[in-house]
Amino acid sequence: MKYPRFIALLFFCSLSFHIQAEEPQKHYYTEIPGVEAKVLIKTTKSWNGSTLPKYGDGQPEITIIRYRFAPGASIPMHMHPVINAGVLLTGRLSVTTKSGKTINIQAGQPLVELFKEWHYGTNPGQETADLIIVYAGSEGAPLVIRE
Repeated sequence: MKYPRFIALLFFCSLSFHIQAEEPQKHYYTEIPGVEAKVLIKTTKSWNGSTLPKYGDGQPEITIIRYRFAPGASIPMHMHPVINAGVLLTGRLSVTTKSGKTINIQAGQPLVELFKEWHYGTNPGQETADLIIVYAGSEGAPLVIRE
């Protein structure tokens, strides 16, 4: 008698999870034939766990930049005064904070960059790292500040 109740409870719990998991997908056009949408990341935190700030005042401005890092290339210590995130299309990148915390990113992985925290990036791989970043700032605000 207990076994069928357990199975029924397990079924309803998994059904509830499935319904909750599918609900947000309706916002990404998954119901249109021939269109596939996969949320790579949806978060309120950067890669090191810091909470993203509220947006500032002024006219919002979105900038999308495609970066290509040759093997061994690196960018100097810098910080971003605007929220930004991207996807590494090919290659590998290593991002290190001033305090020494590092994240290694592989092709296909998303990245929510650090906000107002000093860091630098390097391509440790043997192929070009191709990265697309979307910056969400305000009109006239810098996207990056070098140390």
